[in-house]
Amino acid sequence: MAKDQDPFDAIVMADDRYHGEGYQEGYEEGSSLGIIEGRQCGTLHGAQIGSEIGCYQGFAFAWRGLLHSRATEKDSKKLKVLDSLIRMIQQFPYDDPTYTDLHEDLERIRGKFKQLCSLLNVQPDFKISVEGSGLSF
Repeated sequence: MAKDQDPFDAIVMADDRYHGEGYQEGYEEGSSLGIIEGRQCGTLHGAQIGSEIGCYQGFAFAWRGLLHSRATEKDSKKLKVLDSLIRMIQQFPYDDPTYTDLHEDLERIRGKFKQLCSLLNVQPDFKISVEGSGLSF
Protein backbone atom coordinates (compact mmCIF):
# COMPACT_ATOMS: atom_id res chain seq x y z
CA MET A 1 0.00 0.00 0.00
CA ALA A 2 1.39 3.42 -0.91
CA LYS A 3 2.12 5.89 1.91
CA ASP A 4 -0.11 8.58 0.44
CA GLN A 5 -3.13 6.26 -0.01
CA ASP A 6 -5.81 6.43 2.66
CA PRO A 7 -6.28 3.00 4.35
CA PHE A 8 -10.03 3.50 4.39
CA ASP A 9 -10.14 3.94 0.59
CA ALA A 10 -8.91 0.36 0.17
CA ILE A 11 -11.71 -0.88 2.41
CA VAL A 12 -14.39 1.24 0.73
CA MET A 13 -13.23 0.40 -2.80
CA ALA A 14 -12.84 -3.35 -2.08
CA ASP A 15 -16.44 -3.99 -3.05
CA ASP A 16 -15.98 -2.38 -6.47
CA ARG A 17 -12.67 -4.14 -7.04
CA TYR A 18 -14.02 -7.58 -6.11
CA HIS A 19 -17.13 -7.01 -8.18
CA GLY A 20 -15.02 -6.21 -11.24
CA GLU A 21 -12.71 -9.18 -10.68
CA GLY A 22 -15.68 -11.52 -10.19
CA TYR A 23 -17.34 -10.24 -13.33
CA GLN A 24 -14.16 -10.79 -15.38
CA GLU A 25 -13.66 -14.33 -14.03
CA GLY A 26 -17.30 -15.18 -14.67
CA TYR A 27 -17.18 -13.78 -18.18
CA GLU A 28 -14.08 -15.81 -19.07
CA GLU A 29 -15.55 -19.02 -17.59
CA GLY A 30 -18.89 -18.46 -19.35
CA SER A 31 -17.20 -17.82 -22.68
CA SER A 32 -15.20 -21.02 -22.38
CA LEU A 33 -18.23 -23.11 -21.42
CA GLY A 34 -20.33 -21.45 -24.14
CA ILE A 35 -17.86 -22.49 -26.81
CA ILE A 36 -17.85 -26.07 -25.56
CA GLU A 37 -21.65 -26.25 -25.32
CA GLY A 38 -22.06 -24.62 -28.72
CA ARG A 39 -19.70 -27.12 -30.31
CA GLN A 40 -21.59 -30.04 -28.74
CA CYS A 41 -24.95 -28.65 -29.85
CA GLY A 42 -23.66 -28.02 -33.37
CA THR A 43 -22.22 -31.52 -33.61
CA LEU A 44 -25.50 -33.09 -32.52
CA HIS A 45 -27.60 -30.96 -34.86
CA GLY A 46 -25.21 -31.60 -37.75
CA ALA A 47 -25.36 -35.34 -37.13
CA GLN A 48 -29.17 -35.25 -37.15
CA ILE A 49 -29.24 -33.38 -40.46
CA GLY A 50 -26.65 -35.74 -41.92
CA SER A 51 -28.64 -38.76 -40.80
CA GLU A 52 -31.83 -37.36 -42.31
CA ILE A 53 -30.15 -36.54 -45.63
CA GLY A 54 -28.51 -39.97 -45.63
CA CYS A 55 -31.89 -41.68 -45.23
CA TYR A 56 -33.31 -39.63 -48.10
CA GLN A 57 -30.32 -40.50 -50.26
CA GLY A 58 -30.54 -44.23 -49.49
CA PHE A 59 -34.27 -44.18 -50.16
CA ALA A 60 -33.75 -42.38 -53.46
CA PHE A 61 -30.97 -44.69 -54.65
CA ALA A 62 -32.99 -47.79 -53.77
CA TRP A 63 -36.03 -46.52 -55.67
CA ARG A 64 -33.90 -45.45 -58.61
CA GLY A 65 -32.59 -49.00 -58.86
CA LEU A 66 -36.11 -50.42 -58.64
CA LEU A 67 -37.63 -48.02 -61.15
CA HIS A 68 -34.82 -48.23 -63.71
CA SER A 69 -35.02 -52.03 -63.74
CA ARG A 70 -38.70 -51.97 -64.73
CA ALA A 71 -39.28 -48.44 -66.02
CA THR A 72 -42.42 -47.85 -68.04
CA GLU A 73 -43.71 -44.69 -69.64
CA LYS A 74 -46.00 -44.33 -66.64
CA ASP A 75 -42.94 -44.03 -64.37
CA SER A 76 -41.40 -41.05 -66.20
CA LYS A 77 -42.75 -38.48 -63.71
CA LYS A 78 -41.56 -40.59 -60.78
CA LEU A 79 -38.09 -40.82 -62.32
CA LYS A 80 -38.02 -37.09 -62.99
CA VAL A 81 -38.87 -36.25 -59.36
CA LEU A 82 -36.47 -38.94 -58.13
CA ASP A 83 -33.60 -37.55 -60.22
CA SER A 84 -34.43 -34.05 -58.98
CA LEU A 85 -34.26 -35.25 -55.36
CA ILE A 86 -30.92 -36.98 -55.95
CA ARG A 87 -29.53 -33.87 -57.60
CA MET A 88 -30.67 -31.70 -54.66
CA ILE A 89 -29.05 -34.11 -52.18
CA GLN A 90 -25.79 -34.18 -54.13
CA GLN A 91 -25.67 -30.37 -54.25
CA PHE A 92 -26.35 -30.02 -50.52
CA PRO A 93 -23.38 -28.25 -48.84
CA TYR A 94 -22.26 -30.87 -46.31
CA ASP A 95 -18.91 -29.24 -45.61
CA ASP A 96 -19.90 -25.56 -45.32
CA PRO A 97 -21.31 -24.76 -41.85
CA THR A 98 -21.58 -21.07 -42.77
CA TYR A 99 -23.93 -21.70 -45.71
CA THR A 100 -26.80 -19.26 -45.17
CA ASP A 101 -29.52 -21.17 -47.06
CA LEU A 102 -28.90 -24.51 -45.35
CA HIS A 103 -32.32 -24.72 -43.69
CA GLU A 104 -34.15 -23.53 -46.83
CA ASP A 105 -32.38 -26.18 -48.94
CA LEU A 106 -33.17 -28.82 -46.33
CA GLU A 107 -36.86 -27.84 -46.44
CA ARG A 108 -36.81 -28.12 -50.26
CA ILE A 109 -35.30 -31.59 -50.00
CA ARG A 110 -37.96 -32.61 -47.47
CA GLY A 111 -40.67 -31.29 -49.77
CA LYS A 112 -39.27 -33.15 -52.77
CA PHE A 113 -39.03 -36.30 -50.66
CA LYS A 114 -42.69 -35.97 -49.67
CA GLN A 115 -43.64 -35.42 -53.30
CA LEU A 116 -41.76 -38.55 -54.33
CA CYS A 117 -43.38 -40.59 -51.56
CA SER A 118 -46.78 -39.41 -52.75
CA LEU A 119 -46.02 -40.42 -56.34
CA LEU A 120 -44.71 -43.80 -55.21
CA ASN A 121 -47.67 -44.28 -52.87
CA VAL A 122 -45.32 -44.89 -49.94
CA GLN A 123 -46.01 -43.75 -46.38
CA PRO A 124 -42.60 -43.17 -44.74
CA ASP A 125 -42.19 -42.61 -41.04
CA PHE A 126 -38.94 -40.72 -40.55
CA LYS A 127 -38.06 -40.02 -36.93
CA ILE A 128 -35.08 -38.21 -35.47
CA SER A 129 -34.23 -38.96 -31.88
CA VAL A 130 -31.21 -38.99 -29.61
CA GLU A 131 -30.88 -42.76 -30.05
CA GLY A 132 -30.80 -42.49 -33.85
CA SER A 133 -33.01 -42.01 -36.80
CA GLY A 134 -34.80 -44.33 -39.10
CA LEU A 135 -37.13 -44.65 -42.00
CA SER A 136 -39.85 -47.26 -41.75
CA PHE A 137 -42.79 -48.26 -43.87
